[in-house]
Amino acid sequence: MKTIGIVGGMSWESSAEYYRQLNESIKTKLGPTHSAELIMYSMDFHRAAQLEREERWTDLATLLIGAITRLEKAGADFVIMASNTAHKVAEVVQRSPRQKSGGRGFPQLAFWGRVS
Repeated sequence: MKTIGIVGGMSWESSAEYYRQLNESIKTKLGPTHSAELIMYSMDFHRAAQLEREERWTDLATLLIGAITRLEKAGADFVIMASNTAHKVAEVVQRSPRQKSGGRGFPQLAFWGRVS
């Protein structure tokens, strides 16, 4: 089983719901004693919300890239960003160079949430 990385804390309530949904899905597919192998980085949403209010999209992308990098260093095989806010900077985040891929972007990054 691959290790899922989740950028959480945008808000903690939705992070808890995504955690529950992932584990329910694994339990349904693999049986009652199974659960998701995952690492969650929970950030203080206040900082991200402030950057969004001020329309500082580059700074928001940088904040999220830092969270993703931490998850990769911790052993995540791919990363889910459980957030509507993150969708606004999705392309920038996915294209950003990083060490693990030899300077390429984040091909193993999924955005999970409703886009309005």
